This record gives sequence, C-alpha cells and structure tokens, in this order.
Amino acid sequence: MAINLQKGQRIEVGLTKITIGLGWDPNEGTGSDFDLDASAFMIDQSKQIPAEPFFIFYGNTDSPDGALHHTGDDPTGGNSADGDDESIQVDLSKIDARIMEISFVVTIHDAIARRQNYGQVRNSYIRIVDDSNGQEVAKYELGEDFSLETAVEFGRLYRRNDSWKFEASGMGYKEDLAFFLSKYYKGQIIK
Repeated sequence: MAINLQKGQRIEVGLTKITIGLGWDPNEGTGSDFDLDASAFMIDQSKQIPAEPFFIFYGNTDSPDGALHHTGDDPTGGNSADGDDESIQVDLSKIDARIMEISFVVTIHDAIARRQNYGQVRNSYIRIVDDSNGQEVAKYELGEDFSLETAVEFGRLYRRNDSWKFEASGMGYKEDLAFFLSKYYKGQIIK
C-alpha cells in the first residue's frame, strides 16, 4: 500500500529503479492552455549542478550518467486523467557519485504572459512508482496551498549514508524556470 506523504515528510526509498510521476489539472475556463513543465536538477555537495547536462527537462531528456530520463513534455496537462502528466525515470544505481540531491520542480510555462498561477491548478501531486512492478510507493498531494505561485518544488531525492531518501517539499515560488537555473547553475547556458 502506498504511503500518503505530508509536506516535509521523509521516507527511505529502498529501491533502485523508480519513476517520479507528476500530475495536475488546470481549472476550466482559465483562457489559455496550461503548460506545466517538470524538471529535475541533479545537485552536488555545493548545491549546484556540476554541468548543464545535469539539468533534466523536456529539452534535455537524459542525464549524462544515464540515471535520469524525462519521458517528454505534456503541453496541455491532459494526460492525468489516464496517469501522470509528466514523468522522470530514475535509476539510482547509475547516479554520478558527485550528485547528492535531485530536486523536482514544476513551472508554469509563460505564466506571466498568460496570467496563470497555481491558484488555477488543482489535483497536483508527485509520486514514486516502483519500476519493477508498476506499484505506487508514495504520493504527495499538494492540496490547495498555493495562489500566486508560478513554480513549485514538489519534492527531492537526497543521498544520506549511501542510501536514497525522498522528501515531500511543496515549496512555492513566484518565479520561472530561469530562476531555478540561476539558483543551481553558475555556468553559461547554451541555447
């Protein structure tokens, strides 16, 4: 049976191959389509991504160590009726030794121009699925805690004493993807 996580709750992952599934439903009648984008930042001990390829999103679907694979962009949020809107497959046995944490962030694409925020999104969640059997291990539902935010750090995997743990973060920001890039990467972004 899956664990229903509360904000800030931490669990031992105890698996090697997992999928991080993310889902959401935009409220009806909000004008433009909602395009929420899931990203993963593979962070080292200095709280930075060691190089640009450790930033995983729809434009860079695979990490250089082969540990993460983003399955693709869902520009309309229409997938969650049939499952996760976006997902990132993770093989914890392949993660580069420098990586101590993986932060999972979902941003609203063009939120300012489209006048969109998380107050117009419902049923948001992050979940861990065991790839060996397809069973949900844990799920964190964000609830209706956000209003003006345009980005949310849903959760993070982190390494402690040679094992991986997961924390349900649920931290909202009134920022875009560029904010997280500047937070986690000090190098030059190649477009």
